[in-house]
Amino acid sequence: MKNFEKLGLNPNLLRVLKEINFDEPSEIQEKVIPIALSGHDVIGGSATGSGKTLAFGAPIIEKIKPGWGLQSLILTPTRELAEQVAKSISIFSKYSQLKIVTVYGGVSISNQINELRRAEVVVGTPGRVLDHIKRRTINLSKIKILVLDEADRMLDMGFIHDVTTIVSYCPTKRQTLLFSATISEEIIKISKKYMENPKEVSVDNRVDPSKLEQVFYDVPSNQKFSLLVHLLKDESSKLVMIFCNTKRNCDLIARNLKQQGFDAMALHGDLNQSKRNRILEHFHKSHKFILVCTDVAARGLDIKGVSHVYNYESPKTSTEYIHRIGRTARAGKDGKAITIISERDYENFRRVKEDDSLGIKNVALPEFQQVFVEMRSKDNFGRQSYGQRRFSNSRRPFRSGSHPRDHRSGEITEGNRFGRNRDSRFRGNR
Repeated sequence: MKNFEKLGLNPNLLRVLKEINFDEPSEIQEKVIPIALSGHDVIGGSATGSGKTLAFGAPIIEKIKPGWGLQSLILTPTRELAEQVAKSISIFSKYSQLKIVTVYGGVSISNQINELRRAEVVVGTPGRVLDHIKRRTINLSKIKILVLDEADRMLDMGFIHDVTTIVSYCPTKRQTLLFSATISEEIIKISKKYMENPKEVSVDNRVDPSKLEQVFYDVPSNQKFSLLVHLLKDESSKLVMIFCNTKRNCDLIARNLKQQGFDAMALHGDLNQSKRNRILEHFHKSHKFILVCTDVAARGLDIKGVSHVYNYESPKTSTEYIHRIGRTARAGKDGKAITIISERDYENFRRVKEDDSLGIKNVALPEFQQVFVEMRSKDNFGRQSYGQRRFSNSRRPFRSGSHPRDHRSGEITEGNRFGRNRDSRFRGNR
């Protein structure tokens, strides 16, 4: 606790940190809190799980006065992150009695309108905050501290115009705290536009190779799912996250894993909030569970105890890759990141591999059994149709180097249903 005391935190916040067993500040907390408490604008380069919520939460708790109306706005890219940030700020402000309200889409806006009348801190997504501005149900004229959390993801998700509009309703005389996993040229442009002489603070977001094993398998696309099933059975995993690039593939993978006997669920943007909450609650309570998700849905989720991360489809950049694998090997524990690539992943994975610091090793294919996969879709009359594909070219198990590469076979991918060939654009290359 002595190190937290050196940061200049008030006794009430120190008392809370002691109660929740926060003994040592993280690197981002140690660097940001003193600067933020002094009133400077801050650009914080830090990824999910680094402790940045306390880094920007501390000055909010120190400076916001109960009963003085809405004084702080925290913008996040996803509703899950908004909920988690609000929950953390509520815990940290236990003895400050701040009224914290979350606003995001997918839930009743009327309840939010009622809560906003008494709010002192609002945590929300850009779209819903802008909706409240248009309805005149939120007043940003007294904002003292504006936080842009995971600004890089808000850029990726196309929220920049919403953010620009929201900021225009805030006072020009305010403190702005911006956090991003990467400090890109776009982030610098935003800082110049919205911030006044910001102090830039960065922490090392690179993967610790001593704690995280990173491997990839190169497999024909028609055998991808069979390999995934084999690895899930072979690896001694507990909580597992599997990343797909599309919502449809998330549903397809999760459904077929269930048919293979795994406790698996899909998490993506098409699910309503109550179902998302039930899935996450089940994930947190389980000792052995598989969450199949998209990057957007998983963004900001603070999930502890993940032993394995699988990239069923390669991310497009090394930054996205780092975000994904950063879910495991936390708090000094070991973890494993497994990427399964086929022809369609080559270009994306080449970009990931350009980051030499990652150290992803190629592993020879093990012997594994074929798996039947059910493909399901709606026909023209809205009825469910079913079909089965065997994701192998042979009835026998195969070994690395001995299998034929029939790229016309079925695979779990968006361009393929009921064993149809892949997109015709690829046929001329065969």
